[in-house]
Amino acid sequence: MTSTEKVTANRTQAAADRQLPAGLPRELLVHAQRSETLEFDLLDRTWDLLPGVWPPYISPETKGFTDWLPYPVGGSFLEVGSGCGVTSVTAALRGVAQVTALDITQEAVDNTLLNAARHGVAENVRALRSDVFAALGPDERFDVIYWDSNALLAPENFTYTHYMQRAIMDAGYVSHRSFLVDGPRHLTDGGRLFLGFNDSGDWDKLAELEEEAGLIRTELGVLEFVSNGSNANFRLLEYLTKA
Repeated sequence: MTSTEKVTANRTQAAADRQLPAGLPRELLVHAQRSETLEFDLLDRTWDLLPGVWPPYISPETKGFTDWLPYPVGGSFLEVGSGCGVTSVTAALRGVAQVTALDITQEAVDNTLLNAARHGVAENVRALRSDVFAALGPDERFDVIYWDSNALLAPENFTYTHYMQRAIMDAGYVSHRSFLVDGPRHLTDGGRLFLGFNDSGDWDKLAELEEEAGLIRTELGVLEFVSNGSNANFRLLEYLTKA
Protein backbone atom coordinates (compact mmCIF):
# COMPACT_ATOMS: atom_id res chain seq x y z
CA MET A 1 0.00 0.00 0.00
CA THR A 2 1.37 3.42 -0.97
CA SER A 3 1.49 6.32 1.49
CA THR A 4 -1.41 7.97 -0.37
CA GLU A 5 -3.45 4.78 -0.11
CA LYS A 6 -2.68 4.54 3.61
CA VAL A 7 -3.87 8.11 4.18
CA THR A 8 -7.07 7.42 2.23
CA ALA A 9 -7.68 4.20 4.17
CA ASN A 10 -7.13 5.97 7.49
CA ARG A 11 -9.54 8.75 6.55
CA THR A 12 -12.13 6.21 5.46
CA GLN A 13 -11.83 4.35 8.74
CA ALA A 14 -11.98 7.58 10.73
CA ALA A 15 -15.18 8.54 8.93
CA ALA A 16 -16.63 5.12 9.70
CA ASP A 17 -15.67 5.41 13.35
CA ARG A 18 -17.47 8.75 13.57
CA GLN A 19 -20.66 6.95 12.54
CA LEU A 20 -20.37 4.53 15.47
CA PRO A 21 -22.43 5.32 18.56
CA ALA A 22 -20.25 5.98 21.59
CA GLY A 23 -18.90 2.88 23.28
CA LEU A 24 -19.47 0.45 20.41
CA PRO A 25 -16.49 -1.47 19.00
CA ARG A 26 -15.63 -0.97 15.35
CA GLU A 27 -16.62 -4.49 14.29
CA LEU A 28 -20.26 -3.71 15.11
CA LEU A 29 -20.49 -0.94 12.51
CA VAL A 30 -21.99 -3.13 9.80
CA HIS A 31 -24.67 -4.33 12.21
CA ALA A 32 -25.36 -0.86 13.59
CA GLN A 33 -26.04 0.42 10.07
CA ARG A 34 -28.26 -2.47 8.95
CA SER A 35 -31.63 -1.31 7.60
CA GLU A 36 -33.05 -4.49 6.09
CA THR A 37 -34.88 -7.48 7.56
CA LEU A 38 -32.90 -10.67 7.26
CA GLU A 39 -33.04 -14.35 8.16
CA PHE A 40 -30.46 -16.33 10.12
CA ASP A 41 -30.10 -19.89 11.40
CA LEU A 42 -29.55 -20.72 15.05
CA LEU A 43 -30.39 -23.75 17.18
CA ASP A 44 -31.47 -25.70 14.09
CA ARG A 45 -34.15 -23.15 13.23
CA THR A 46 -34.47 -20.14 10.95
CA TRP A 47 -35.31 -16.78 12.50
CA ASP A 48 -36.31 -13.31 11.33
CA LEU A 49 -34.23 -10.31 12.40
CA LEU A 50 -35.75 -6.85 12.06
CA PRO A 51 -33.73 -3.64 11.73
CA GLY A 52 -32.93 -2.12 15.10
CA VAL A 53 -32.62 -5.47 16.88
CA TRP A 54 -29.41 -7.03 18.20
CA PRO A 55 -28.06 -9.86 15.97
CA PRO A 56 -27.74 -12.85 18.35
CA TYR A 57 -25.46 -14.83 16.03
CA ILE A 58 -22.40 -12.58 16.42
CA SER A 59 -21.45 -13.98 19.83
CA PRO A 60 -22.05 -17.38 21.45
CA GLU A 61 -24.22 -16.62 24.46
CA THR A 62 -27.70 -16.77 22.92
CA LYS A 63 -27.12 -20.24 21.53
CA GLY A 64 -25.22 -21.48 24.58
CA PHE A 65 -27.42 -20.08 27.31
CA THR A 66 -30.62 -21.02 25.50
CA ASP A 67 -29.38 -24.61 25.41
CA TRP A 68 -28.35 -24.57 29.10
CA LEU A 69 -31.40 -22.96 30.68
CA PRO A 70 -34.00 -25.14 32.40
CA TYR A 71 -37.50 -24.79 30.98
CA PRO A 72 -40.42 -25.51 33.34
CA VAL A 73 -42.71 -27.64 31.18
CA GLY A 74 -46.27 -26.47 31.71
CA GLY A 75 -45.00 -23.55 33.80
CA SER A 76 -43.99 -19.92 33.29
CA PHE A 77 -40.83 -18.28 31.97
CA LEU A 78 -39.83 -14.61 31.91
CA GLU A 79 -37.04 -13.24 29.72
CA VAL A 80 -35.71 -9.72 30.20
CA GLY A 81 -34.13 -8.30 27.05
CA SER A 82 -35.65 -10.75 24.58
CA GLY A 83 -34.18 -9.19 21.44
CA CYS A 84 -35.51 -11.08 18.43
CA GLY A 85 -36.99 -13.74 20.69
CA VAL A 86 -34.78 -16.80 20.22
CA THR A 87 -34.75 -17.79 23.89
CA SER A 88 -38.38 -16.95 24.62
CA VAL A 89 -39.65 -18.79 21.56
CA THR A 90 -37.41 -21.77 22.36
CA ALA A 91 -38.89 -21.85 25.86
CA ALA A 92 -42.38 -22.14 24.38
CA LEU A 93 -41.23 -24.78 21.91
CA ARG A 94 -39.79 -26.79 24.80
CA GLY A 95 -43.08 -26.93 26.62
CA VAL A 96 -43.38 -23.75 28.71
CA ALA A 97 -47.06 -22.84 28.83
CA GLN A 98 -46.73 -19.12 29.55
CA VAL A 99 -43.75 -17.14 28.24
CA THR A 100 -43.35 -13.42 28.86
CA ALA A 101 -40.68 -11.57 26.86
CA LEU A 102 -39.66 -8.06 27.90
CA ASP A 103 -37.50 -5.60 25.98
CA ILE A 104 -36.90 -1.88 26.16
CA THR A 105 -37.35 -1.33 22.40
CA GLN A 106 -40.53 -1.76 20.40
CA GLU A 107 -38.53 -3.25 17.53
CA ALA A 108 -37.45 -6.14 19.74
CA VAL A 109 -41.01 -6.67 21.01
CA ASP A 110 -42.28 -6.83 17.43
CA ASN A 111 -39.45 -9.16 16.43
CA THR A 112 -40.17 -11.56 19.30
CA LEU A 113 -43.84 -11.76 18.31
CA LEU A 114 -42.87 -12.26 14.66
CA ASN A 115 -40.68 -15.24 15.53
CA ALA A 116 -43.26 -16.66 17.91
CA ALA A 117 -45.76 -16.66 15.03
CA ARG A 118 -43.18 -18.08 12.64
CA HIS A 119 -42.60 -21.07 14.90
CA GLY A 120 -46.22 -21.65 15.87
CA VAL A 121 -46.16 -20.59 19.52
CA ALA A 122 -47.81 -17.16 19.31
CA GLU A 123 -50.51 -18.24 21.80
CA ASN A 124 -47.85 -19.06 24.39
CA VAL A 125 -45.67 -15.95 24.06
CA ARG A 126 -46.54 -12.51 25.40
CA ALA A 127 -44.11 -9.68 24.54
CA LEU A 128 -44.11 -6.30 26.28
CA ARG A 129 -42.06 -3.16 25.97
CA SER A 130 -40.48 -2.73 29.37
CA ASP A 131 -37.48 -1.31 31.19
CA VAL A 132 -36.52 -4.45 33.13
CA PHE A 133 -39.70 -5.34 35.12
CA ALA A 134 -41.54 -2.01 34.78
CA ALA A 135 -44.37 -3.34 32.58
CA LEU A 136 -45.22 -6.24 34.91
CA GLY A 137 -47.99 -6.22 37.43
CA PRO A 138 -46.79 -6.27 41.06
CA ASP A 139 -48.24 -9.74 41.64
CA GLU A 140 -46.92 -11.46 38.51
CA ARG A 141 -44.76 -14.48 39.32
CA PHE A 142 -42.66 -16.81 37.16
CA ASP A 143 -41.00 -20.20 37.58
CA VAL A 144 -37.87 -19.03 35.75
CA ILE A 145 -36.58 -15.49 35.19
CA TYR A 146 -33.63 -14.94 32.85
CA TRP A 147 -31.66 -12.01 31.49
CA ASP A 148 -28.61 -12.08 29.21
CA SER A 149 -27.45 -8.71 30.45
CA ASN A 150 -25.78 -5.68 28.88
CA ALA A 151 -22.74 -6.20 31.08
CA LEU A 152 -20.53 -3.25 30.12
CA LEU A 153 -20.73 -0.59 32.85
CA ALA A 154 -21.33 2.91 31.43
CA PRO A 155 -21.18 6.16 33.44
CA GLU A 156 -24.35 7.01 35.35
CA ASN A 157 -24.93 10.10 33.19
CA PHE A 158 -24.40 8.25 29.90
CA THR A 159 -26.93 9.14 27.16
CA TYR A 160 -28.03 6.34 24.84
CA THR A 161 -28.30 7.32 21.19
CA HIS A 162 -28.48 3.87 19.54
CA TYR A 163 -30.14 0.55 20.33
CA MET A 164 -26.80 -1.26 20.23
CA GLN A 165 -25.55 0.80 23.13
CA ARG A 166 -28.45 -0.49 25.24
CA ALA A 167 -27.67 -4.04 24.11
CA ILE A 168 -24.15 -4.00 25.57
CA MET A 169 -24.03 -1.13 28.10
CA ASP A 170 -25.83 -0.36 31.37
CA ALA A 171 -25.46 3.19 32.68
CA GLY A 172 -24.57 3.03 36.36
CA TYR A 173 -25.74 -0.61 36.45
CA VAL A 174 -29.26 0.65 37.11
CA SER A 175 -30.78 -2.25 35.17
CA HIS A 176 -28.59 -4.80 36.94
CA ARG A 177 -29.67 -3.44 40.29
CA SER A 178 -33.33 -3.66 39.30
CA PHE A 179 -32.90 -7.23 38.09
CA LEU A 180 -31.17 -8.44 41.25
CA VAL A 181 -33.25 -6.50 43.78
CA ASP A 182 -36.66 -6.86 42.15
CA GLY A 183 -36.24 -10.18 40.35
CA PRO A 184 -36.77 -12.43 43.40
CA ARG A 185 -40.08 -10.65 44.08
CA HIS A 186 -41.38 -11.95 40.75
CA LEU A 187 -40.45 -15.60 41.39
CA THR A 188 -42.89 -18.31 42.34
CA ASP A 189 -42.10 -20.43 45.38
CA GLY A 190 -39.13 -22.49 44.25
CA GLY A 191 -38.62 -20.25 41.19
CA ARG A 192 -35.14 -19.73 39.75
CA LEU A 193 -33.27 -16.55 38.77
CA PHE A 194 -30.61 -16.62 36.02
CA LEU A 195 -28.25 -13.94 34.72
CA GLY A 196 -26.05 -14.12 31.64
CA PHE A 197 -22.95 -12.01 32.29
CA ASN A 198 -19.58 -11.66 30.59
CA ASP A 199 -16.03 -10.70 31.43
CA SER A 200 -16.33 -7.21 29.93
CA GLY A 201 -18.60 -6.39 32.86
CA ASP A 202 -17.64 -4.98 36.25
CA TRP A 203 -17.52 -7.93 38.64
CA ASP A 204 -16.86 -5.72 41.68
CA LYS A 205 -19.93 -3.61 41.00
CA LEU A 206 -21.98 -6.73 40.39
CA ALA A 207 -20.84 -8.14 43.74
CA GLU A 208 -21.95 -4.93 45.47
CA LEU A 209 -25.41 -5.29 43.97
CA GLU A 210 -25.59 -8.97 44.90
CA GLU A 211 -24.78 -8.06 48.50
CA GLU A 212 -27.44 -5.34 48.49
CA ALA A 213 -30.01 -7.79 47.14
CA GLY A 214 -29.01 -10.52 49.60
CA LEU A 215 -28.19 -13.00 46.85
CA ILE A 216 -25.59 -15.72 46.44
CA ARG A 217 -24.13 -16.32 42.98
CA THR A 218 -23.51 -19.76 41.46
CA GLU A 219 -21.76 -20.15 38.11
CA LEU A 220 -23.40 -22.81 35.95
CA GLY A 221 -21.22 -22.66 32.85
CA VAL A 222 -18.76 -20.64 30.78
CA LEU A 223 -18.66 -19.97 27.04
CA GLU A 224 -15.14 -19.09 25.96
CA PHE A 225 -15.01 -16.20 23.52
CA VAL A 226 -12.17 -14.04 22.19
CA SER A 227 -12.87 -10.76 20.37
CA ASN A 228 -10.03 -8.69 18.91
CA GLY A 229 -7.57 -10.60 21.04
CA SER A 230 -9.43 -9.86 24.28
CA ASN A 231 -11.07 -12.44 26.49
CA ALA A 232 -14.81 -11.85 26.81
CA ASN A 233 -16.04 -15.14 28.20
CA PHE A 234 -19.79 -15.44 28.78
CA ARG A 235 -21.04 -16.95 32.04
CA LEU A 236 -24.45 -18.22 33.05
CA LEU A 237 -25.13 -17.39 36.71
CA GLU A 238 -27.90 -18.52 39.04
CA TYR A 239 -28.90 -16.63 42.18
CA LEU A 240 -30.14 -17.97 45.47
CA THR A 241 -31.39 -15.92 48.40
CA LYS A 242 -29.09 -15.92 51.43
CA ALA A 243 -30.46 -17.94 54.31
